[in-house]
Amino acid sequence: MSGKHGAEQYFAENKAYAGLGKASLHSGMIFIAARGANIFVQLASTIVLARILSPHDFGLVAIVLALFAVAPMLIDLGTADATAQKTQITATEISTLFWLNVAIGIFLAIVFAGASGLIAQFFGEPSLAGIAMALSVTFVLTAASIQHSALMRRAMQFHRMAMLDISANVIGSVVSIALALSGCGYWSLVAKPIVTSSLSAVALWTCCRWLPGRPRLSAEAKELVGFGLGVTGFTMTDYLVKSGDRLAIGYFLGAGPLGYFQNAFLIYSNALGILTEPLHNIAVSGLSKLRDDVDGLRRAWETAISTLSFVAAGAFAVLAVIAQDFVVLLLGQKWAPAGPLLCIFAVRGIAHSLERTMGWIHVALGRADRWMRWGFYSAIVQLAALALGLPFGVTGVAVSYTIAMFCLFVPALAYSGHPIGIRNRDVLQVVGPQTIAGLLAVAVGFVVELQFLGGSSAWVRMLVSGSMCLLTYLAVCVGIFRVTAPLNLMFSTLRDLRAVWMPASSRP
Repeated sequence: MSGKHGAEQYFAENKAYAGLGKASLHSGMIFIAARGANIFVQLASTIVLARILSPHDFGLVAIVLALFAVAPMLIDLGTADATAQKTQITATEISTLFWLNVAIGIFLAIVFAGASGLIAQFFGEPSLAGIAMALSVTFVLTAASIQHSALMRRAMQFHRMAMLDISANVIGSVVSIALALSGCGYWSLVAKPIVTSSLSAVALWTCCRWLPGRPRLSAEAKELVGFGLGVTGFTMTDYLVKSGDRLAIGYFLGAGPLGYFQNAFLIYSNALGILTEPLHNIAVSGLSKLRDDVDGLRRAWETAISTLSFVAAGAFAVLAVIAQDFVVLLLGQKWAPAGPLLCIFAVRGIAHSLERTMGWIHVALGRADRWMRWGFYSAIVQLAALALGLPFGVTGVAVSYTIAMFCLFVPALAYSGHPIGIRNRDVLQVVGPQTIAGLLAVAVGFVVELQFLGGSSAWVRMLVSGSMCLLTYLAVCVGIFRVTAPLNLMFSTLRDLRAVWMPASSRP
């Protein structure tokens, strides 16, 4: 068997153990904090680079990154989730997936590098050829680290992964800024993903002491690939929906409205990503260990979803109320039309944050086929919402998308949990109070702002209306609906983390 140096821990049976729930909660809080730190680093480096480089430099790299966005999904092919969720795996099976990832990465790197001249010609920018060729290297680097990352997820080593992500992001940002200051222009932006991918690959290989061996396409390996294709089926339909609105708005409404839509959605997606993206990896790894314990799986799911809903509904309610002032303070007065769009998106986030978790049970139960089928259904509904909203401009699209998401999120969760007896009423019982409290808090926040804060400064409006919104949310959610378990769970987890990071002997 290939893979010495302590690699045996990654191939242990994927089953529940004492303290799994607490370990998952700790990992979730650490990963959310790490995601927030990464976004802060990204935002800070972007602000610095924006003062050094021209919009044209950013535009050149953005074109290539947009074209390359689909590549990571094709390289992964859903195999990372397949590795993390399977009850029993062998080094030979993972070696097969590793070489499959690398083969796809090399193939796509050759294809995109070969098409670099066509990309430059199509957009009329000769510089795009060199940028495309350079960034195609990241495909191979990404491919070489997918299975090492998946094995660390399987072993619940999320604290180490979080530290690796932050370190690579910080060093990549520093290198990018240094190159920009030395006059490298757009190449400083190209350097960051290359440096970050290189550091991540080296760090993951160093921390996950497993060496791939010869591939062998066994029946088990084929099963893992088949599962991965189901995951990819969902991610591809999800990607097409996300890309479709930009293309449709740009084509029918023009670049100006698309700019407002894009920046509002960028702020919203970053907020959504802090809460949902890190939790997917943790939830899949944790819930997969409970596959043979249906009651335990349901309890763990209910606890996780209820806690996420409690945090997300309150956070997005506050973002909706302060959205207009927040956009102007962050981006400047010329971006004011993006404020109402961010407000609508934030209301959508109350439901969207829950809809994003539907893959947790699908993957944990090994039913990627069901996830893929829901992806097609969801795509049809959201594309129909896009078509209905377009005649009313970007605001119409945002409103239509929000209504569609509130119609989708309960059936999405119930469909994912159907194999273990979860129904629509169960979903509503777990997240209904938080959702209602969030919507009521938004209404109260806007009434306070419109009736009492019209002549106040932006900072005062944000502070007062945001505070009233949050207090209303807590009063309704905790005081009326008696949703206290998430608060107790979060305080307990914080105490546990404090005990780990600050032993009693070292406290003042």
